[in-house]
Amino acid sequence: QVQLVESGGGLVQAGGSLRLSCAASGRIFRINTMGWYRQAPGKEREMVADITRGGSTNYADSVKGRFTISRDNAKNTVYLQMNSLKPEDTAVYYCRAQVRPAQGLPLDYAYWGQGTQVTVSS
Repeated sequence: QVQLVESGGGLVQAGGSLRLSCAASGRIFRINTMGWYRQAPGKEREMVADITRGGSTNYADSVKGRFTISRDNAKNTVYLQMNSLKPEDTAVYYCRAQVRPAQGLPLDYAYWGQGTQVTVSS
């Protein structure tokens, strides 16, 4: 099994910054794409940003220029630096990882963290 543990959420005023972290542990041979998703009350979960093992990134239009995703492959950890936060960024943020459990297996398995609350006050 694989566990993803997020940290770094909290309450911040509009215009402020937060940095989320997500550390993966367990049966891991290699982690391929890692990403951050969010879900606001009454809305569907949406992709915020993701990053491949090689460092290629992808962002939702709503966060481009404000959020930066990065990762440390040696630590199996992904980060999300969030700047210029807006009230509409308020949501539960979830980490997702595509994990290859063992060498030689043809498939990756997707795992999710438990979520961390980000609240931006106006």
